[in-house]
Amino acid sequence: MKITAAAFCMLLISNTITPIQNDKVVQFDIGKILNARPVTTLTNNKLITWSKGIDGGGLGDGYLTLSAALFNGDKQPHALPDDALFPANGSHPEIQLHYSNTDSLHSQTCNISGEGGVEFYIPENKYKSVHFALTSSEGPSQLKVEFLYADDSTSSEDVVLPDYYDDILAGQHKPELCYLAHDLAKWGNKNNMTEKDHHNIDLLTIHPDPTKKLKSINIQKKKPGYLVLWAAAGEKVN
Repeated sequence: MKITAAAFCMLLISNTITPIQNDKVVQFDIGKILNARPVTTLTNNKLITWSKGIDGGGLGDGYLTLSAALFNGDKQPHALPDDALFPANGSHPEIQLHYSNTDSLHSQTCNISGEGGVEFYIPENKYKSVHFALTSSEGPSQLKVEFLYADDSTSSEDVVLPDYYDDILAGQHKPELCYLAHDLAKWGNKNNMTEKDHHNIDLLTIHPDPTKKLKSINIQKKKPGYLVLWAAAGEKVN
């Protein structure tokens, strides 16, 4: 096969752009705050049923991976993809969730019922955007997201996260939301489908001060709503 000079240059460019773009997105390690397993997985040809769900204070419902739903006998299920790395699209960068069909033990999300909060440290960098994969059930959740910078200064933003049944309104700018997973079914604690569609995992984007190195993030929630934090990631300035 002959490769022209122009084709070689295009190949070289394509092979150099992708790693640079990936280097700009940091999947934050939130393992220390994960406390729930709301996703049923198919592990070693066996359903590992969710144990702390996405609704009803953690007792109501959960999600299934696609392989788990098909193994369960559900027809054309609106389930989570087996690959928990959600690819980049026109609305967001790639986002890594924490469930896996190869893992039957570890927690997958951080769930907050009632009033409460969490804090986690991140690799110190200048970030232009921070993305949070979230669901709120039992109504909206009122959140305060605070950024702590390397110089010990802070900035914060108050956000009302809509219920995960609600559609994101076209043209909505505040809060800055898009779908990470859209139109999902949900299942009860015996993996019985309770609703076939219309549930979402939302992706909230907040912009910290891009001139300062960010070192930690604190999320505080008021009493209404039941919050699930699925993942967080940042896009570096450079």
